[in-house]
Amino acid sequence: MSETLLRDQICELGRSIFERGLTHGSTGNISARCEDGWLLTPTGSNLGKLDPARLSKLDWQGRLISGDQPSKENFLHLAMYQERERSRAVVHLHSTHSVAVSVLDDIDHAEVLPPLTAYYVMRIGSLPLVPYYAPGDLQLAEAVRGYAGKHHAMLLANHGPVVAGTSLAAAADAVEELEATAQLFLLLQGRRVRTLTPEQVADIRRRYPAA
Repeated sequence: MSETLLRDQICELGRSIFERGLTHGSTGNISARCEDGWLLTPTGSNLGKLDPARLSKLDWQGRLISGDQPSKENFLHLAMYQERERSRAVVHLHSTHSVAVSVLDDIDHAEVLPPLTAYYVMRIGSLPLVPYYAPGDLQLAEAVRGYAGKHHAMLLANHGPVVAGTSLAAAADAVEELEATAQLFLLLQGRRVRTLTPEQVADIRRRYPAA
């Protein structure tokens, strides 16, 4: 895929995410690998109003090659790429329901959401909670690095989800599945639920390995 097309796709995805209320203001960021580095949405940018020509382009040491200054979360994205060679894109959002789950006091930090649906198991697999660090803090990037070898999706405590995928579309589908499952989880609080059994989860994972 040409870099020009990839830039356009990042902007199209950002606009779609913003218009559907999955992010707000200048929150969230999107990145994708290109032939000679990687592209990232700039710092302070509104995902609904991205300019393809102004996307930040960085090298694999995190240095800016061209475009506007990158998101302060650039080290988080870089950690995901460095630990996951198959990943071609990373999406980080402050989506409402996922953030709501991330601030709950009694969630399982090793497996934040239960296997409510087959598609959650297919697109997310398992979801750890990353301890809280301030946005842009290098300790956050290192904490993410510690999980990224085994998890392509994680939830940052009091912050939001970050998901890597084998393509921009795959990363977007996964983060949206996570948000939908978080909404279901919150809607079902206080009710008895029937989750998928361990055998059903294992069957789904055999059929559809996670990214």
